[in-house]
Amino acid sequence: MSDPALVLVAHGTRSTRGVAMVAELSEAVAREIGGPVRTAFVDVLGPSPAEVLRDLNPVPAVVIPAFLASGYHVYQDVPREVAASTHPAVAITPALGPDPALARIMHIRLRAAGWRPGDAVVFAAAGSSDPRAHQDINQAATLLSTRLATPVHTAYIATGTPRVPEVVTALRNSGHPRVFTASYLLAHGLFHERLQTSGADGTAAPIGTHPAVVRLLASRYHQAAKTLVHTPA
Repeated sequence: MSDPALVLVAHGTRSTRGVAMVAELSEAVAREIGGPVRTAFVDVLGPSPAEVLRDLNPVPAVVIPAFLASGYHVYQDVPREVAASTHPAVAITPALGPDPALARIMHIRLRAAGWRPGDAVVFAAAGSSDPRAHQDINQAATLLSTRLATPVHTAYIATGTPRVPEVVTALRNSGHPRVFTASYLLAHGLFHERLQTSGADGTAAPIGTHPAVVRLLASRYHQAAKTLVHTPA
C-alpha cells in the first residue's frame, strides 16, 4: 500500500534564489514525511498542479497551497487546477498561513536583522485584492504583534495600501529612531527585493526553510492524508 503523494503548490518566481528555496523546502519536507514531494506552480513557472496530478494519477494526492494568506490563488487557481487534472482522489489542505509557527519564525528573522525591543516594526505582506486574504494578513500581523509584545504596522508591497515605504516614513516622522520590516513572504524574489529600498534600518529575511515551516507542512500533509484511501503502489 502506498501513502498519498504530497504536491507542494507555490506561486512561482523568476528569482533563481526563490526557486532554489522552494526546491530546498520540498526536499526538507520529503525527509520529514519519509516520501517524495512534487512541486507545482500557479504562475510564472511550471509544472502546473494539474500537470503534476495527471502524472501521479491514480495515486492519491495531498495538495498543500504554500501561500501565507488565502486569496485568489488558494480559492480559485488551486481548486480549478485540481478539477482540470480529473484526478479522482485529491485532498486540498488549508494554506500555510497564518499560523503561530510563522510568527515565531518572523521573530527569529527580525532579531537576526538587528531588531531590538523598542524598535518599530512594519509587517510587510505582498497584498491581495481578495478581502479574505486581508483578513488572514491581519490575523498574521496580530500573531506577530503578540509574539513581539509590541504593535506592528501592516503595509503592502504590491497590492493594497498603505505601501511599505509610506509606513516606514510615517513611523520615522512620528519619532521612531529605528524601523524594521518583517517580511511576510515565503521566499526571496522581486517583492523581497523591493523591501530593501523601503528606507527601513533593517529587513528581516523571508520565512524560508526554517524547520518549523517543514513541520507545519508535514502536519498539514498527515492530517489530510488520513482522509484519503490508500491504493496499491
